[in-house]
Amino acid sequence: MPRTGDESLTGVSYVMPVLNEVTHVRAAVDSLLHQDYDGPFEVTLALGPSIDGTTELVEDMAAIDPRIRVVDNEIGSTPAGLNTAILASTFPVVIRVDAHSVLPPDYARIAVETLDRTGADNVGGIMDAQGESPFQKSVARAYGTKVGLGGTPFHVGGQEGEAETVYLGCFRKESLIRVGLFDETIKRGQDWELNRRLRKAGGLVWFTPQLKVTYRPRPSLSRLARQMLSTGLWRGELARRFPAANGIRYFIPPLMVLGVTVGVLLGLGGLVQLAVGALPWLLAGFVIPAVYLVFVIAATIAVARPDGFRSALWFLVVLPCIHFCWGIGFVLGYLKLTSNITAHTGR
Repeated sequence: MPRTGDESLTGVSYVMPVLNEVTHVRAAVDSLLHQDYDGPFEVTLALGPSIDGTTELVEDMAAIDPRIRVVDNEIGSTPAGLNTAILASTFPVVIRVDAHSVLPPDYARIAVETLDRTGADNVGGIMDAQGESPFQKSVARAYGTKVGLGGTPFHVGGQEGEAETVYLGCFRKESLIRVGLFDETIKRGQDWELNRRLRKAGGLVWFTPQLKVTYRPRPSLSRLARQMLSTGLWRGELARRFPAANGIRYFIPPLMVLGVTVGVLLGLGGLVQLAVGALPWLLAGFVIPAVYLVFVIAATIAVARPDGFRSALWFLVVLPCIHFCWGIGFVLGYLKLTSNITAHTGR
């Protein structure tokens, strides 16, 4: 691997797990090659068993540019790919990159400067979701508001400072090695769990809004639903494994799902009561889903209008999709009903 750049500056290794990402990976890699950081760097792609042309594409990119290196990720999961790429890297700073993300040109420079200034073990910023189609714009809007994914700083921004977790991350490699890298048994939420171990070992995780990474949401409702179900499954699993480290906000979506479901069932019971001539007091159950419906409509009016009429219509569907798929997944994961599910929901 050629060591291009100012040798007096800290070298940076970009690591990216790649699996079936032929649509996005070139833009992600290009954003790394065009960073304004003057230090030496390398790009290591951990290639999983792809079937959509990704393998051929990344091998062509590596053949053209010697700064790009491809290593095999036979398992195919995100944490396994990250660990493989980290162990193959040669520089003391590791920057994690997602194939759906595009780093701004000043990302590495600001990240390394912040790492040095704060003494942190991991520095990260904001997942700036940006959509292209009306559907993607509605998803991006949901990601970036408190009504969508809960309003954590790496989704909606906030003050610079110590954090529970951050998006992606710029790590000291020695800190990663010290805590044992990513846990390969955790297919989603591995960032949160790794940051938990870093903090438990006395390390510092630092959030800065100066680091803003463009993220492309899933392009269809079915893919969004699968993503949210998978994310919820693993969040429920993490809440069960580490109960003391999980805040109340993670339990709000599953409680909402349970409340709406119970309300609908009670309301249907009220309809049966009405049909048989009994006092239909169970109809009061419909109040719960009605309140949720009003919430979705109000949130759409308040949040989604700037994106246009079509995106606003999609928002009416996207918001419940996120809430219910994530909430249902959380319940299944928390109750450990995932033995035959989680093996297929790593990405």
